[in-house]
Amino acid sequence: MADKDILLETLKTYFGFDTFKGDQEAIIRNLLAGKDTFVLMPTGGGKSLCYQLPALLMKGTAIVISPLIALMKNQVDSIRNLSEEDGVAHFINSSLTKSAIDQVKNDIVSGKTKLLYVAPESLTKDENVEFLKGIDISFYAIDEAHCISEWGHDFRPEYRRIRPIMNEIGEAPVIALTATATSKVRDDIKKNLGILDATDFKSSFNRPNLYYEVRPKTKNVEKDIIRFIKANPGKSGIIYCLSRKKVEELAEVLQANDIPAMAYHAGMEAAARSNTQDAFLMEKIDVIVATIAFGMGIDKPDVRYVIHYDIPKSLEGYYQETGRAGRDGGEGQCIAFYNSKDVQKLEKFLDGKPIAEQDIGKQLLQETTAYCESSVCRRKQLLHYFGEAYEPDNCGNCDNCLNPKKQVEAQTQLITVLEVIQAVKENFKYDYIMNLLLGKETNDVLEHKHDELEVFGSGSDEEEKTWSAVIRQAMIAGYIVKDVENYGLLKITDEGRKFMKNPKSFLIVEDNEFDEEEQEGPMRGGGTFAVDPELYSMLKDLRKKISKQMQLPPYVIFQDPSLEAMATTYPITIDELANITGVGTGKAKRYGQEFIDLIKRHVEENEIERPEDMRVRTVANKSKLKVEIIRLIDLKVALDDIAISKGMEFDELLTEIESIVYSGFKLNINYFIEDNIDEERAEDIYSYFKESETDSLDEAIDELGDDYSEEEIRLIRIKFISEMGN
Repeated sequence: MADKDILLETLKTYFGFDTFKGDQEAIIRNLLAGKDTFVLMPTGGGKSLCYQLPALLMKGTAIVISPLIALMKNQVDSIRNLSEEDGVAHFINSSLTKSAIDQVKNDIVSGKTKLLYVAPESLTKDENVEFLKGIDISFYAIDEAHCISEWGHDFRPEYRRIRPIMNEIGEAPVIALTATATSKVRDDIKKNLGILDATDFKSSFNRPNLYYEVRPKTKNVEKDIIRFIKANPGKSGIIYCLSRKKVEELAEVLQANDIPAMAYHAGMEAAARSNTQDAFLMEKIDVIVATIAFGMGIDKPDVRYVIHYDIPKSLEGYYQETGRAGRDGGEGQCIAFYNSKDVQKLEKFLDGKPIAEQDIGKQLLQETTAYCESSVCRRKQLLHYFGEAYEPDNCGNCDNCLNPKKQVEAQTQLITVLEVIQAVKENFKYDYIMNLLLGKETNDVLEHKHDELEVFGSGSDEEEKTWSAVIRQAMIAGYIVKDVENYGLLKITDEGRKFMKNPKSFLIVEDNEFDEEEQEGPMRGGGTFAVDPELYSMLKDLRKKISKQMQLPPYVIFQDPSLEAMATTYPITIDELANITGVGTGKAKRYGQEFIDLIKRHVEENEIERPEDMRVRTVANKSKLKVEIIRLIDLKVALDDIAISKGMEFDELLTEIESIVYSGFKLNINYFIEDNIDEERAEDIYSYFKESETDSLDEAIDELGDDYSEEEIRLIRIKFISEMGN
């Protein structure tokens, strides 16, 4: 095994660091010793180095299995940049020509290549399997390993085939790495890869540099976002939306307001996606507006903010996405916009899926809702979700901690909750316990005859949001636990039983109120500045110029913390520059001269750039899409097929069609209604709109009752407006 001097020398020479971060050294030593290794390390913790450094030291080629072509190219460029030999790293995937693949194979056979990146689909091709059987493999690295698990937030079936293929190619140690995984996902990964005896390395999920905030999603949400971006000029950011349509619309609004932004989603051509990603990495644009198709493994350390326009489907997904901010340890702002209607919409999407999948989906959404509405420290909630205790009551870097609410005594309420859970033998979920507390006679409650229990309605004197806060905060305090393996049943812990026998003070903060009315107050903006901001700005410009010349992302030249250090200590020789953290001898010699020359020439001037005055320009309606929808309806194409072809959810298509008919255009969707709605039902709904004084959907649903779905009512309303009004 390599001694400490060799490890540190390799770290300094290739990566420009003097010391390892966290568990990096222990992980590397475990792999060098030929042992299977499981690494759970949050984004920004330095996962890639855990397999890149040992690959450079070990005999043979390391096979790195990675899910995205763009990610592979990114990592290969970075490794080549650290070495004088371009052949040190390669990737094989569908984007390469036959001659390019032959070159890769020649470099591997000649011993030049230490790291070979492959997608799981490429790994299973017969010709690749045959080739790999004949080479010396140092180890297998499975990056983004959560893709293996059906319980993870980004399951990919092809990841399930990795173990059989590795068996066919040849035995070698395995290192599996992921940035986020609950205990169930971790077990599933190890079982599927056949590494149950792997040494586990679990880093803390705490990212102290990330600031978390949840804001109400009002009608002025786009104005809020533009105001925030304008207050952070020149900084890189990602905005996540759930639908492709919203991604494109928001990107257009940002562009109209002079913000360099581009859209990214899975419905775009591969070349367009690649160009957008490159533009972001090369800092030609500041903002990417994307669906969750963007970001997994993106190696850009200086993303300064991540905004969630729509609330994500799970806290695991939210943590993964926010983790793309501040990977270099610098500023990282994570802003989420929350509206309970978005949650209802996501719940509706689960309808029609298998019951087990609906159940898991609803549990995950419940966790996300709890996170948004709670007034407890955001950091404490996130870490609790991943099974990690965060002791301080105030982290000082989230909206709830910077604006703490008054605590109230809830000892009596907690005892009431524990008594209800105990009365039903710890056999029911959160929603059911809430119904018992509030005395709601639901079908479920009546079926179990729990309306006859003494505890039924014992909490009816308090509001639902109070009980919600008591239950959630009792979980964080360790009095109640949610059994995720068993449908999310609420159980009382040993601490909870002790509390029932000897009650003590239990202070809670009430949940936040979220409504759609405009709430004043800008989002937190600004950030850290280098000691000499003008020099820092000039260094960034120089880095950008060099990155364009060399066709490399700017952070590959020098990362932001290195530039900040240069703007603080003013190095004027190559040796001084080599001592800057993250530079190292190789980078100093390769890129340093121009930076040193610039620092020498730097004169004492201090110009401060002020944010532009806020003005939001809107974008005209997307008439092209409307014209295309009208054309397809004229051709009698089924509406659900139109939605799929346009990458829209069905209710989004209905919204577009409503907007067309409400603008006075006559559309005939009878062909679709006749195929999908019983004639008598259609007549009932049509008659309702004929007699009603309002076209309000809510009132129609109330009046017509549960027998009619929202989709049926909307379709007939479109027919009615079109026939009667246009």
